[in-house]
Amino acid sequence: MQVRPTSAEKLKGFFLTLVRKSFDQVGVGDRQITDYVATVLAEFGHSDQWLAIRGAEGRRLTSVVEMNLAQLGPDESTRLAGERALRKQVGDYTLFMSGLFRRFVEHGGYLDYYLEEGSRSYRAVSALDLTLYKPGFLMFEELSDRFEHYSGALDFMQKCYFTPAPNEDPFAGFYRQIEGWVHHGLSDN
Repeated sequence: MQVRPTSAEKLKGFFLTLVRKSFDQVGVGDRQITDYVATVLAEFGHSDQWLAIRGAEGRRLTSVVEMNLAQLGPDESTRLAGERALRKQVGDYTLFMSGLFRRFVEHGGYLDYYLEEGSRSYRAVSALDLTLYKPGFLMFEELSDRFEHYSGALDFMQKCYFTPAPNEDPFAGFYRQIEGWVHHGLSDN
């Protein structure tokens, strides 16, 4: 029996090629970082992933400020795991948005906030991974220390491979690049 790759695996392969090429061109990241970033981009190809945090009333949160105010579990172990998941999501979201959709974030006037909050969030994940004895804390420390570089490398990738036409929606170039997956059954979106 032949096992077919899922849409997320196909999407990750696509992004891994572009991330490695782009990050090599600007001289940032190692194999672990490029693999992680490609995984984030593939996961965020599904809107339920990049809008995973919900408020108390069940509404999907799109504001980093609202995400940071999300309520965590009451007991210590649930709170630490919840804090890690929240910090990782905020780091991933700010990297995704400030990298691939930088013009949109700049237009909103919150690029500096996203860069600062992304770095702060990945720093918290690194510290929590140490506390929880999870491997990988050094990767999140690196993502924190050089968050602006990785965000900039994603912006470079977006400009090279997903650039919208003049006066076109900034999401259009990205969508145009992946819409074939939807039409050809390669995506579950």
